[in-house]
Amino acid sequence: MIAAALAAFARLVSGASVRWTAALEGERQRVYFANHTSHLDFVVIWSALQPAMRRRTRPVAGADYWERGAVKRFLSREVFRAILIERARASSSPSQASKSIEQIAQGMGDDQSIIVFPEGTRSLDGEVLPFKSGMYHLCRLKPGLELVPVYLANMNRILPKGEVLPVPLLGRVIFGAPMRFDPGEEKAAFLARTRDALLSLRDQ
Repeated sequence: MIAAALAAFARLVSGASVRWTAALEGERQRVYFANHTSHLDFVVIWSALQPAMRRRTRPVAGADYWERGAVKRFLSREVFRAILIERARASSSPSQASKSIEQIAQGMGDDQSIIVFPEGTRSLDGEVLPFKSGMYHLCRLKPGLELVPVYLANMNRILPKGEVLPVPLLGRVIFGAPMRFDPGEEKAAFLARTRDALLSLRDQ
């Protein structure tokens, strides 16, 4: 009941229209990867999913934000079932980054999908930043994942950085066609291909 109420509230506040440019077939493990401009981003993507898909999807989020305060901690653990990452530790060394990727893979198990933001941080001006390599390394651990680009429009204006209460505006959530990881693909080519797929959704 809490999850359904939060999903409805997120859709109401964001005013987000949802567009699927391609059908998603079956109950496959997926990585929904999106641009990142607001703390509300993963909530809006999560709320846009059909209930059955939502129940099998876990956002990957920063522990430094979602562990701060009893309400956020409850929502992240009990409602969103988020996989919480220590971002400062993950960025401190390659070995710590690898441990974070392994934590995400373990959190996915054999049937859970995730929501991630490959830029690694929020964009202040709405432009899509270069992708970091985490999604590439996750796909090397779990090469059968289906990758779904999701473009979020206007989210940086709905909940700007530093603000606590959202400002109701019309947002857009655009789901792109699913993609697959090619084990023979170089990291730079993979990151460019997935970022280009996300950028291609801006005008749809």
